Amino acid sequence: MVRNSVLDIQNKKGKEPITCIAAYTSPIAKMIDEYVDIILVGDSLGMTVYGMKNTLGVTLDMMINHGKAVVNSTKKSLIIVDMPFGVYEKSKEQALENCNKVINETGCDAVKLEVTKDLIPTIEFLTKNNINVVSHVGLIPQHVKELGGFKIQGRDEESAKEILDTAIGSQKAGAFAIVIEGVIETLATKITNSVDIPTIGIGASPNCDGQVLVIDDILGIKQEYSPQFVKQYANLSDEIKRAVKNFTNDVKTKKFPTKKHCFF
Repeated sequence: MVRNSVLDIQNKKGKEPITCIAAYTSPIAKMIDEYVDIILVGDSLGMTVYGMKNTLGVTLDMMINHGKAVVNSTKKSLIIVDMPFGVYEKSKEQALENCNKVINETGCDAVKLEVTKDLIPTIEFLTKNNINVVSHVGLIPQHVKELGGFKIQGRDEESAKEILDTAIGSQKAGAFAIVIEGVIETLATKITNSVDIPTIGIGASPNCDGQVLVIDDILGIKQEYSPQFVKQYANLSDEIKRAVKNFTNDVKTKKFPTKKHCFF
């Protein structure tokens, strides 16, 4: 089986919707690899795996370790790894060093950066140095404190123009795709129609070239409030609770283990 390439993903624009799931572990990666075009090893793992309140505490080592697990467990999906907060903003040289580290140590196909207009030159520097870059615009969680929380972006003319300009600038700088998160629908559509590279929406628009959701949200594993843009396709929380409850009851009542579970 041949792994999807950057060119494969780009060629889907306007022809076939792109499917992307954010996932972080070997068992899940193995299960979903057959069905999706892209697996994003997102820094959302800080919240879903490590119980953080936001993504700001995620480290480069965390992303590398989870990136390795996903790459080693897949054959088909293009693998993108998020660059966490604090490892690419200081300088173009810092960004290149850390992006190379992630790619070399994980074997991933591309990295994703949360982009403001000030980081457009960094994207250009990276792509000129053979780094495949995905630009993330709109609601960028690593800037949650500056944004005043997880709020929908682009409602006013000024911010909408800045997000659009950042997306267009990302393409000009060499990004091969754009993730659009948490913006009003009309803006996401405008961005998609204004660039020649694929857009992947999350809380954006059905008119984006693809869609991404977090695996925990899709499977109904998380217990907390789910955002409006999430569609839950299963309710595994109840199944997990039921299984653990049954195990506990079996142990307490000495129904498990039995002799058939023992070695003689």
